[in-house]
Amino acid sequence: MKDFDSSLVHSSWLPVLEPLRNDINAVLSHIDVKTVSPGEEDIFRAFLQPLPEIRCVIIGQDPYPTLGHAHGLAFSTNSSVKTLPKSLQNIFIELASDIGNPAPRSGDLSAWSAQGVMLLNRVLTTEIGSANAHATIGWQKITDAVARELGSRDVVAILWGRHAQELAAHFTYRIESSHPSPLSSYRGFFGSKPFSRANHILTSQGKSTIYW
Repeated sequence: MKDFDSSLVHSSWLPVLEPLRNDINAVLSHIDVKTVSPGEEDIFRAFLQPLPEIRCVIIGQDPYPTLGHAHGLAFSTNSSVKTLPKSLQNIFIELASDIGNPAPRSGDLSAWSAQGVMLLNRVLTTEIGSANAHATIGWQKITDAVARELGSRDVVAILWGRHAQELAAHFTYRIESSHPSPLSSYRGFFGSKPFSRANHILTSQGKSTIYW
């Protein structure tokens, strides 16, 4: 895969990502653009969001491996996806239980992103049809640096699952629970009230709340 294209991210991210260019290029060298999920053009989509506008970050594990599902925002899907991934269905169940908001009309969570919620996976890519295929090619070093920067800005972190919680030390303001996947959702995700808790923290910081 070609070298990191800085035009794919918002300019405010360049001071964070440019020092990691060699590391990013090393990761990209392992990726086959014909079989990568999300598609090549969406790998860095979460970084199109201006860094100063980010108030909350939700950190997941890695992208959906199903063809056509992932589009560069953690847990989000393309709006054309009709049968939502189980993890996202569980997120919407908890959303309704927590604050009573109806499930969004599609699995596209861009409306959250537009309000300053970064949707970041610990590992930014996988292979179509194979979860965790890129877990060992080096993405963690990049997302560790990203989390460190977000934490320094007092961003509220919602950390779902063990892989996300590896970054907990970077955040003063954090909400942790098990992952919303069917395998772990009943082990502490349901009932964790991440959305109302995040808004409570934002209010305590003098920031506006998020309409989830």
